[in-house]
Amino acid sequence: MARRSKPPTRETALITGASGGIGASLARQFACGGFDLVLVARSRDKLEALAEVLIAEHGINVTVLPTDLSVPGAPKTLFDAVRKKKIDVDILVNNAGVLEMGAFAAMPPERHQELINLNVAVLTDMVSRFVEPMIERKRGRILNVASIAAFQPVPSLATYAATKAYVLSLTESLSEELKHQGVTVTALCPGITETDMVAQAREANPAASQLPSFMIGDVDDVAAQGYAACMAGEVIRVPGALNYAASIAARATPKWAVRAVTGIMGRFAI
Repeated sequence: MARRSKPPTRETALITGASGGIGASLARQFACGGFDLVLVARSRDKLEALAEVLIAEHGINVTVLPTDLSVPGAPKTLFDAVRKKKIDVDILVNNAGVLEMGAFAAMPPERHQELINLNVAVLTDMVSRFVEPMIERKRGRILNVASIAAFQPVPSLATYAATKAYVLSLTESLSEELKHQGVTVTALCPGITETDMVAQAREANPAASQLPSFMIGDVDDVAAQGYAACMAGEVIRVPGALNYAASIAARATPKWAVRAVTGIMGRFAI
């Protein structure tokens, strides 16, 4: 654990999946904004290395809590650990998630359940635990990392897209439910972003590996937009003009047409 004494006026952001990719970039954004951090992921070494850099560069407090959120009961264990350390979480960033690309029937049932567990059940559990103290204090922010896949069905990413649609729906519902209680809820919906998780998916799938570079977002830009949207209290932020246009089109186009187009693309990817 890396930690420094906390000034009384500084707020704290808890970020899951903070050891790399969008999560690590979000940690850097919040550190730049002067927030203390609670960093959560499975890898203690990566979290502690990031913590040391952020402490040195920004003079903030960083608490490292290595946690495998896929383990049953992990969100409660994490929440209890934060309370034991007497840390008030002002901003909850639900970034931890998992992606799997391929034919639905070719994936074992256990893998589908893993996606649903981490992307849906764990995220919901985290929100339900950390939002209560926010409501009591009448202030707080939640940033849920969803995906552009939340806006339409995606053959070859069927379960993943469905989990992200849930995240988007939950975010929109809670943004209205909590708006008069001092809590904002934001969904960050990036497109394909250059992270280790996406790199692994591209390596495993020949079609995905052929994606042109202009379709792949920069992880630091995505994180910067997520941070800005969270601080502004926006409900939905879709980084990238192409992704934003696609999200608008998906909502405005008849469902049958969206299915037809994504069906063609999805079958090609499989």
